[in-house]
Amino acid sequence: MLVKQKIRFCLRDAVATAQGKGDLPPVELPEIVIEHPQDAIHGDFACGLPLKLARSMSLPPMNIAHEIAKYLSLPAEIARFAIAKPGFINFTVQNTWLWNQVETILSEGESYGNLDLGKGMRIQVEFVSANPTGPLHVGHGRGAVLGSTLANVLSAAGYQVKTEYYLNDIGTQIDNFRQSLYARYLQSQGKNVALPEEGYMGDYMIALAEDICQEYGDKLLNMPEEKALLEIGQIGLEKILENIKEDLELLGVDFDVWFSEKTLYQEGQYNEAMAMLRNKSCVVEKENAVWIETSTLGEDKDNVLVRGDGSPTYFASDIAYHYDKFARRGFQRVIDIWGADHQGHVPRVKTAMAALGIDPAQLEVITYQLVTLRRGGEIVRLSKRSGDIVTLRELLEEVERDACRFIFLSRSADSQMDFDVELAKRKSADNPVYYVQYAHARIASILRLAEQKNIQYNQGDVSLLTSDPEMTLIRSLVLLPETVEIAATALQPHYLTYYAQDMATVFHSFYKQCRVISNDRALTQSRLKLVEATKIVLSKTLHLMGMSAPEEM
Repeated sequence: MLVKQKIRFCLRDAVATAQGKGDLPPVELPEIVIEHPQDAIHGDFACGLPLKLARSMSLPPMNIAHEIAKYLSLPAEIARFAIAKPGFINFTVQNTWLWNQVETILSEGESYGNLDLGKGMRIQVEFVSANPTGPLHVGHGRGAVLGSTLANVLSAAGYQVKTEYYLNDIGTQIDNFRQSLYARYLQSQGKNVALPEEGYMGDYMIALAEDICQEYGDKLLNMPEEKALLEIGQIGLEKILENIKEDLELLGVDFDVWFSEKTLYQEGQYNEAMAMLRNKSCVVEKENAVWIETSTLGEDKDNVLVRGDGSPTYFASDIAYHYDKFARRGFQRVIDIWGADHQGHVPRVKTAMAALGIDPAQLEVITYQLVTLRRGGEIVRLSKRSGDIVTLRELLEEVERDACRFIFLSRSADSQMDFDVELAKRKSADNPVYYVQYAHARIASILRLAEQKNIQYNQGDVSLLTSDPEMTLIRSLVLLPETVEIAATALQPHYLTYYAQDMATVFHSFYKQCRVISNDRALTQSRLKLVEATKIVLSKTLHLMGMSAPEEM
């Protein structure tokens, strides 16, 4: 259990005792929030519970704080507490506990920071899921990094996580793709044909058609058009999917499952889900279509499930897909990561889950905002190659994977993002990932020097670490488990980037003020233990973010 959780419990018990003895009124407790004071002089943890209780108890916050203090039974990790105006209770941890944490980090290695928050709960994270009708663009990169990092964090927090990419490989857009590609193929064979009105106009379709021409020649010309459309559509989808997988691999992203939309119809999930909705009288036929009456379930309007021509809508597929996740595959929790343009789709999917008898709270949807690409002060809108939007591949050819991941992750999903290409390429402390990785590489060089000098430090006494820079560094190290908890609970992995930068700053400050390898043998040994523990924590943080922890830079 984290120290802040123990403090929360001891405060709750103290209030309950004070209320039981009649020293405080019997009101319901609000959420007990434990924070870190901005100024270290106030201790390691702070709680403003007396301020929250002042109104409901009709008492001054300082009076409440003193009554709570009378019954506080401190956890072993806490050395002391103090009451501070206007109504805070501050806690300071034991130095012995901090020193023990250095030893704990060294013994646990990269498993340090792992939690049992999820208790093995089966959870699915679905992300990217771009239609396989074109290349991934920069915005998809943000979703990919967000999803893969969140999966890492949830795994570290004790969940059993599966990652998934949903392939929309049937439907109207796939039909348009086939017709567009076939038209481009015919054009490349010298035929004068027009593109379909709703077709894909990107230059990548020309390149794809030419690639198919080189590989298959005029083979498709000799087929009946209907068969040729199906054939070229399948070839094109496979080639684009291969490119998508290559792009994601370059970004350090892979998936446990690539789920085909087709299988929802081939394996019965669609029919099962629709039958359940009909049995619950949620489906009606009107206006030559089949509708789900979401207006009776809390939505503003009803939604079409099956069009007049008999083809299911994307919404119908989404219902069947989520039915498959929960009912067939038994995930206890599902997290979908979608672009901001899908925000309006969230409530109706949750409503449909409720209609199927699935608790909509089990489905959580994170929507991420757009990415604006910049070169310094100039906005980059178009691809140099094709004049279309900038593809993820183009960005990855210019900016290293780790820099891409760090910047994509550096802001909360609901914040607009400016991605400065020039900054991402910079090999200096201005580049946040370089700054963090350089701290790790610097530690690695210190440990190599110790090895060259044959300095053994396994028996080092960490209680010699008493200076402010040393204790500040230890205090930063022990925040990793808490950071994992916050990121996993709030589903906001960007907290890792803040933590990594703070850790690097604290270490660089320590390094400037404290000579690690010196003539003082005992102090050298203790500081080497501390820097090795720091290396472990930095490495774990970088790996959670899907980034490398370089030994040299």
